[in-house]
Formats: sequence, C-alpha cells, structure tokens
Amino acid sequence: MAQVTIDPQDEIGTIHPTIYGHFAEHLGRCIYDGIWVGEDSPIPNTDGLRNDVVEALRKLKPPVIRWPGGCFADDYHWQDGIGPRETRPRRVNIHWGQVVETNAFGTQEFVRLCRLVGAQPYICGNVGSGTVRELREWVEYCNYDGDSTLARQRAVDGSPEPMEVIYWGVGNENWGCGGSFSPEDYCTEFRRYATFVRNYGRRLYAIACGPSGNDIEWTTRFFRKLYRDYRGFRNIHGYSAHYYCGTAGTATEYTVDQWYELIAKGLKMERLVVQQRAAMDAYDPERAIGLIVDEWGTWHPVEKGTHPRFLYQQNTIRDALVAATTLDIFNRHADKVVMANIAQTVNVLQAMILTQDEKMLVTPTGCVYEMYAPHQGGTAVRARIETEAVTYAQGEDEGQVPLVAGSASLKGKTLFVTLTNTHAKDEVAVTIHLLGGAAAVGGTARVLTGEIHAHNTFGEPEHVCPEPLDIDASGPSFKLMLPPASVIAAEVALS
Repeated sequence: MAQVTIDPQDEIGTIHPTIYGHFAEHLGRCIYDGIWVGEDSPIPNTDGLRNDVVEALRKLKPPVIRWPGGCFADDYHWQDGIGPRETRPRRVNIHWGQVVETNAFGTQEFVRLCRLVGAQPYICGNVGSGTVRELREWVEYCNYDGDSTLARQRAVDGSPEPMEVIYWGVGNENWGCGGSFSPEDYCTEFRRYATFVRNYGRRLYAIACGPSGNDIEWTTRFFRKLYRDYRGFRNIHGYSAHYYCGTAGTATEYTVDQWYELIAKGLKMERLVVQQRAAMDAYDPERAIGLIVDEWGTWHPVEKGTHPRFLYQQNTIRDALVAATTLDIFNRHADKVVMANIAQTVNVLQAMILTQDEKMLVTPTGCVYEMYAPHQGGTAVRARIETEAVTYAQGEDEGQVPLVAGSASLKGKTLFVTLTNTHAKDEVAVTIHLLGGAAAVGGTARVLTGEIHAHNTFGEPEHVCPEPLDIDASGPSFKLMLPPASVIAAEVALS
C-alpha cells in the first residue's frame, strides 16, 4: 500500500514543455535510415524524411529536438550541409566509426523535420574545431531577414523566410570530445563565441556546456570565472549537464536485482538537479540562467552483430521505467529544470523509435513520452508519496528504490498524475488523497506494463504499449491498482 497526497493549490512551477525534448545526432543509424532515407527511397517519405517516423514523432509531441550532436557537433562544419546535395562534401565522422558522412542531411533538412513534427530546433554549434565566424554565420543563415549573401543562400536552399531558430548550444561536452577544455578555458571560449550569437531581431537562447554528470567543481569553476572575471557576462541563458545512468546487465538480459539497480542509477538524476541548481544559485540567485539536461538516458552494450560505434540497443519496460521516473523528477523540480533532451530519437541509445529497412516501431520509452505529454505546460503541484522501499542485492551490498514514485500537474480543473510501480513481480494499491477541498468527479487512466524483459520487436511491434486502466476517481480520495513493473498516467477531473 502507498499513499499519494496532492494539494492542487501547492504549486511548484510551470512544467516547461522543453523538458520533454529529444536529441538526434549523426551517429549510427539515427539520421541515415532512421530519419532520412532520401527522396528516391522506396520507403515512403516527404522530401527524404521517413513518413512513418515523422508520424510517430508527432504522436510523441516533442517540443524541441537537439542536433547535430553530441560529439559530432564539434567536428561539424555547417556549410558542408547546405546547397545541392550532389555537391556536398563527404567527410569522415571521426567520433562514430569513421564512416563517411555524406552531408545529405543538413540545416534545411533538420529544420524541415522539426516543422513536420511540431518541434523547435535546437542547434549545437562547433566550438571544438570551429570558429567564431562559423557560428556567427550559421545564426545569420538561419535567422536574418534582410538581403545578405547568407540570407540569399538560405532562400536558394529552400527557405526564403527566416528559420527562427531560437536555441543555440555553444559547444558540446567541451570538457571531453568538444575540445578537452578546463572550465575556465571553456568559459573564456564561451564568452567569445556567445558574443557573436546575435539576435537579428529575434529572441535567442544561448546555452553553455555544463558538466559530465553531477560535477559540482566544473560548474563552480565555470561560474566563478564568468562572474568574477567577466562581471556576470549576460549573453547566457541556459547551462547544460549530461547524465547517462549506464546499464546493469545488458539491454535485454538482466537479473531482478539488475532491474532495480538500473532504476536506482536513473534516480540519481534528482541529486544532480538539486545540487547543480544550488551551485548555479550561488552565482545566479534569480535563476536568469536555466538548468538544462540536454543528454540523458540509459547506455547499454550494443546489440550483438551491430557496429560497436553505432550504439544501437534494444529498449525494454525497464528503460520505460527509467524514463518515467526521470521525467517525474523533472516535473517535481519544474522550478529548477527548463529543458531536457533524451538520447536519442531513433536507433541510438535509449531511442523513442527503432527502424529496420521499411519497418518501424515505437519503443516502451517512446510510449512513456506519449503518455506523459499532457504534463507539458501544466503547473506542477506537490505530490507527497508515502511508500515502502524495495531492497535489492548489489554485489556484497544492498540498494533500495522506492516502490512507488511519480508527479502531478494541473491544467484548469484537470489533474494529471503519473506513477510508477518499480516492483518486478507484485502489484501495489495506491490511495490518492486530494487536499484543499478538492474532489475527483471522474477520470481515465492508462498503463504500460509487462514482464520485466518485455520489449517490442519488428515481428511484434506492439507487444508493449499503453492500455486502458480501470479507475474510479470519485471524492477526496480514491484508489488505483498498479500492476508490477508499470507506468500509469491518470487524468482526473476536479470539482
């Protein structure tokens, strides 16, 4: 038995839709075969973009997509990806298998994808091997509405009107593959590059590279340099951390203890959010700079028989619970997190979608994003969860995960509650109590559940998918039965 107490009047903050963002990199089969097949492909497409993938993404409602990387971003020169495709240069992708990058998918194709699925484009610029001028001209190419040479080139390439790209990352993982900088040296480079990320009459959002994982020292040293030496340089709007919870076993082969172990690793995101925001608050108490987690997710060994640098992995109900519990963390800390981008959209790491030639499926993680979409733009409200913990063996030690976790948001008189039952074998009864005179007057719910290794395959693409869940939402308290290994989404009408 677990108790969930919700006060609809105890508001945390607005859940930024961009918390539900995606990330697509030129890595393995994410772009080529996954998103882009070309106009001449027998696979149905719109201007080279796979119709089935576009349609599936529309249902998941991604508010923002980050591109072109990742490590790829800091070796990507954007002018390689414009103009006629037949004349675009062929480059070596030095980070991901040293395969040849054809540049068939560039800025125009990416922005067109975003428009088709209803997402805002988030472009990550090249600091590691690029130049200030290169990033400055990329912004002009995308956004300038005057009669410059770059604006004319954009029109020739297919976009007479400005693309209005708001989000601009100034480098990626600059502590590692993006240039191996110290935080102080990156801060200097960020300031130099960001100076030339100009608005061109439109609001832009410049994002600085934050730490690998919950590295407080990187964050403290970056902001100390920014605020001490540069007197609080202000052309910075976001600050991004990356956290991958890794694996326990493999994507599809794991013990019950490893089931819990990976969920526990995912839950460490909460400590990152709280501690990184606190470190930022020391220099930015008004929170003018938003905390972003623009790469996160599971990272399993690649599937047998696939390229080791293509990072293709299956995706089970365990990945779905990691996604759900992480999104619930972001919701519960809606006052601290302004954007997050799961890695990655198609065929790489914790993907929303997998493809194989003409076949396509939505993974359990993708199902979670579709189920959680109503949270976007809602007001996060406090949900106090009283629950037992599940104990598991981790080597010679023991670990624990909460039996039930979740979050709640409100839009008008509609309360949206998402919950997870982490127990591998047992169902759990949950009683939801509403405070402040609120009472339920009806509701609907869906559940995503299955045996702990359950996943979708191209032979059985809907083996794991959301199904209706019976709910009798009436009065100030009501009960839900959560099946084992499950994610639940409930919409409750309030009086």
